[in-house]
Amino acid sequence: MKIYDELVARGLIAQVTDEDKIIPLINNGDATFYIGFDPTADSLHVGHFMALCLMKRLQMAGNKPIALLGGGTGMIGDPSGRSDLRKMLTVEDINHNIECFKKQMSRFIEFGEGKARMVNNADWLLDLNYVEVLRDVGVHFSVNRMLTAECYKQRMEKGLTFLEFNYMIMQAYDFYRLYQDYGCNMEFGGDDQWSNMLAGTELIRRKLGEDAYAMTITLLLNSEGKKMGKTQSGAVWLDPDKTTPYDFYQYWRNVADADVLKCIRMLTFLPLEQIDEMDGWEGARLNEAKQILAYELTSLVHGEDEAKKAESAAKSLFAGGGSAENMPEAEITEDAFTDGSIGILTLLVEAGLTKSKNEARQAVDQGGVLVNNEKVSDVKATFDKAAFDEEFILKKGKKKFCRVVLK
Repeated sequence: MKIYDELVARGLIAQVTDEDKIIPLINNGDATFYIGFDPTADSLHVGHFMALCLMKRLQMAGNKPIALLGGGTGMIGDPSGRSDLRKMLTVEDINHNIECFKKQMSRFIEFGEGKARMVNNADWLLDLNYVEVLRDVGVHFSVNRMLTAECYKQRMEKGLTFLEFNYMIMQAYDFYRLYQDYGCNMEFGGDDQWSNMLAGTELIRRKLGEDAYAMTITLLLNSEGKKMGKTQSGAVWLDPDKTTPYDFYQYWRNVADADVLKCIRMLTFLPLEQIDEMDGWEGARLNEAKQILAYELTSLVHGEDEAKKAESAAKSLFAGGGSAENMPEAEITEDAFTDGSIGILTLLVEAGLTKSKNEARQAVDQGGVLVNNEKVSDVKATFDKAAFDEEFILKKGKKKFCRVVLK
């Protein structure tokens, strides 16, 4: 199967322009494509994961990825899908986040001479002259058309700032510069980026003529990948210091039944033939598919050793005990104790199993809290320091647990 057909079969392609030109470029390994990443945090999250996996797939097929880091666009902030103005980041914050992104991306993509490139759009955006931009770039944009763009709709309800309004122009200019400087002939992005991406293609054609071609492909990042990036408790990060390998594993282990095969197709590198065989799995076999998904993705992000540890820890939990060797660990300090003891509600919060004492109280009242496999039914239960001299396993519900260590 050719790589483009595989992308379609895995459910990754939402819509394209110039498909007759795109298909041979990708299949022959002649595409130089880019995906943009604005450094709005100090870690990538699973919402970026699909894009990184796509870059890896295409590089394996001989195509050349460009990871565009938004040192310039990050100073404005993408309004796509937003109902409020993004937090304004300092230059120092942006540069720090970019360095964090670089390390994480290198786990997925091979950078170097003749391989993938990592480019920062601050290199050209921050030196632009405002009047020159208006004359050279702004003249090619219709305000009427821009205001109909999907990426602005939510912000229009509360008031789109002129700052955000410029984002489309900057993203289009990125494509133009990458085309000029690196021969980039293709842009990938989420379906919420479609208007911005078309603007880049149009700018290239207007400035360089019909003979210049650039093409866009969108992925199901908004409706699928970005949805994957967040849970009720917040983002699921690729940085192990922000989301532990175990929690990362558990996130995928607990995806909805309806999403398991979809995630396996989109995100793993398992052969499609093997995945097709899973289509009819139900019940216990569907749980097996979830374990496969969790293991494969944890191995991709954190390495095979961490994936094995997370898998072992999860099996220990669901077996009703077992070794705590690979369990996630929560450290508490003596500052958390009052008169030599710590209450169960405080302990749950300090261990990170609940976000508040109210949530902890509810968990105890519902019978969902266990210490060393013994149910804690009293919200006033306390533990002295000596209790942590031995193994202390704290569980909340069926899916959250840790070994608590007193430091």
